[in-house]
Amino acid sequence: MIEWSEQQKLARGEIRKFIEAEIVPLNEQLEYGDLPPYDIIRKLYRTFGIDEISRARFEKSIAKEEALANGESLAPASETAEDDKDLSIDTLLSLELCRHAAGIVTAMGVTQLAAGAIMSKGSIEQKKRWGLDLLTAEKVGSWAITEPGSGSDAFGGMTSTAQLTSEGNYVLNGSKTFITNGPYADTIVFICKLLEEGVDPRQRKIMTFILDKGMPGLEQSGRLRKMGLHSSPTGQLFLDGVVAGPERLLGGQSKGTKGGAKRSDPKATFAAERAGVVSMSLGVVERCLELCVEYAKERVQWEKPIGEYQLVQLKLADMEVARLNIQNMLFNYIERKNKGVAMSFAEASAMKLYSTKAAVEVASEAIQIFGGNGYMAEYKVEQLYRDARVMRIYGGTDEMQVRAIARDLLSR
Repeated sequence: MIEWSEQQKLARGEIRKFIEAEIVPLNEQLEYGDLPPYDIIRKLYRTFGIDEISRARFEKSIAKEEALANGESLAPASETAEDDKDLSIDTLLSLELCRHAAGIVTAMGVTQLAAGAIMSKGSIEQKKRWGLDLLTAEKVGSWAITEPGSGSDAFGGMTSTAQLTSEGNYVLNGSKTFITNGPYADTIVFICKLLEEGVDPRQRKIMTFILDKGMPGLEQSGRLRKMGLHSSPTGQLFLDGVVAGPERLLGGQSKGTKGGAKRSDPKATFAAERAGVVSMSLGVVERCLELCVEYAKERVQWEKPIGEYQLVQLKLADMEVARLNIQNMLFNYIERKNKGVAMSFAEASAMKLYSTKAAVEVASEAIQIFGGNGYMAEYKVEQLYRDARVMRIYGGTDEMQVRAIARDLLSR
């Protein structure tokens, strides 16, 4: 893939029209008020048929799993396959939303991360019970791993626990912070450690549970105040003696693991999240460049547009180089994903590291081009900077991306 197709360009135009009509007028409430984005997301899904596409794919996937479970033979993939792997619509949504409200992408994306964890690791029963409502955005999801004291050492420093009882249930205790959708989540993918006597806490098994809003002992905080991504509600979770039956253990039970726990792989979710941030970065860069080019033509200093000065031209040129680099990374990712070519954890980390650093640098230079005006909310580039800055932190900090890349290189 080297450029957007005509069909994709048309789709992007329709998405942009929707955003300008339905989201831009609400930007003040999303940024400075308490308007949750979830009704907007649902309307977006309905308008572009994303909910129905998700429902159809879900039903097809479940039918296939049930057929296999019943010992039925399936037609060869070439006879039944459909082009259902195309990521372009999700990518275009992310790109266009990040021009005005990147937080909506985060809120929407984390619900899909929760859905993805359930759909990739869950049993058929779990997928039916929780997966579909998340995939169609009828319910809000969160993915709870970060804790107040763990930071980047998410697994080693994790203190939230699950204790297996004699009745076969689990008792969950602990707290989570910086949880996207936390205040409003209906379904929570909660990651903790099995409480095992005589085992070093850092070496205990990772457990993943599916929790519902309103369970006894589960408290969801209000919205936390933060620098950017205001259209994405962030909160804390507190668990005090929450009882979770084995049907809530993601993937169910399997033999040969202590306590009947089947270990899931949150790192796979991390990789998907890191790759997804690339399109967000591109959206920020494209919007910054667009605003800066327009401003450089109109803003006059010393009797000529500032775009005629070489220092401003250098900044614009650097922005365009960043845009091209990120776009090429994104096209490569889409092409590989559509062809079923896996991307390694290190490759996803490399894409995130470069694209997010570039987005922050471009947004910072955009403020510089706008000067004092750039520091004011009216000119929008300050919001783009605030929204971009967290991208170098969430989904793994820059330093963690470097660690993943270097480990991969040194292991060869």
